[in-house]
Amino acid sequence: MIRVALSASGAVMTCWTRKSKILITCPKGISPWLAGEIRALGFPVLVEAEAAVETEGTLADTMPLNLHLRTGHRVLYAVADFQAENPQDLYGGLRDIPWEEILFERGEHAYLSITSTADTPSINDTRFVNQKAKDAIVDRMQERCGLRPDSGPDRNRAVVHVFWRESAVSIYLDTSGEPLSRRSYRKIPLSAPMQETLAAAVILATGWNGRSGFVNPMCGSGTLAIEAALFAQGRAPGLLRSNYGLMHLRGFDPAAWRAARAQAHEAQRETAARIIATDIDPRAVAAARQNARTAGVEERIEFAVCPFQETPVPERGGVVILNPPYGERTGDISTLTGLYREIGDFFKKRCGGYRGYIFTGNTALGKQVGLRTKRRIPFYNGELECRLLEYELYEGSRRTEQEHGGGRRPPDGGHGE
Repeated sequence: MIRVALSASGAVMTCWTRKSKILITCPKGISPWLAGEIRALGFPVLVEAEAAVETEGTLADTMPLNLHLRTGHRVLYAVADFQAENPQDLYGGLRDIPWEEILFERGEHAYLSITSTADTPSINDTRFVNQKAKDAIVDRMQERCGLRPDSGPDRNRAVVHVFWRESAVSIYLDTSGEPLSRRSYRKIPLSAPMQETLAAAVILATGWNGRSGFVNPMCGSGTLAIEAALFAQGRAPGLLRSNYGLMHLRGFDPAAWRAARAQAHEAQRETAARIIATDIDPRAVAAARQNARTAGVEERIEFAVCPFQETPVPERGGVVILNPPYGERTGDISTLTGLYREIGDFFKKRCGGYRGYIFTGNTALGKQVGLRTKRRIPFYNGELECRLLEYELYEGSRRTEQEHGGGRRPPDGGHGE
């Protein structure tokens, strides 16, 4: 069934005002936090899968989703579902869709990118799916309006996504174009960086409220600290980008887009949260500072070059989080054993009243910290299964827990620092 609806006059109803399924992809294991973000924006959660969340809305609704989501990768608006047993069926189903009413604003250079996910017996190479889909769309455009779009791998203009499993095919408009994880601020990534969407999900998983301390020793290129600063200010991460796939679809309204961006700007707030990022490597701190400057949050983050043990820890409590090497791509296991023990000492001696977190892909090293974990939250860094280890760090000699209740998660599970 082709899902692009027809009005009584036979004209195609605009996708900008017609509700349809919207599929938002994310890194594996992050969907609970993505679902929470979607609900907070006022959209329903229809399906929550391991690496995607399904909601519904109009094509215009993809504007705030692209601007505000911190943990999503691609916002895919559904235009058609049909059955295909073989590549020729795929071609026929795609050619039946009225692409001349959907793609390309008049006067724009017509360029199309096709992406696909295929798990069907008749296909063993998604490049063939991409080629067949491209042929169907450009043949339709040539026939109906005399326009034959260029095509290629660049996702900087119109992007169509094909999902084909067994005999079921779903066709989407990729309104994001480039993945939302590409915020455009990480100009100097360094080695083994944490992806922006993963960093945002980790921050959400800690329950940090954006008002207390956020301490990030071993900051590397600064992704965790920068995402924390964006979150604390309520700044929509999508404001950092100027180009999205939705802007290259027919009927795109620049005024509505400007209004959505203006509303996102107005939603920003002042914050007194202290965000501290340190690293022993001056090059890392310089890179983190430059990335923060590009993101517009340099003044919100206190940077310092020092061993992690000497990181300043504010008195009022909050979250302290480290992403140390775990031997998968960098470091040596025998050396890292001592490092994890030193992190445990740092937590015990310097971080009373905080919640401590270690993000690691090596749970055996996590056991070397010498503290009992309160939670072990599963994440994936690419295909590598990781854990966010949480430690509740009670007040030590600096203050007593009875005198100061800060930094602890309340018994009801709320976010109380």
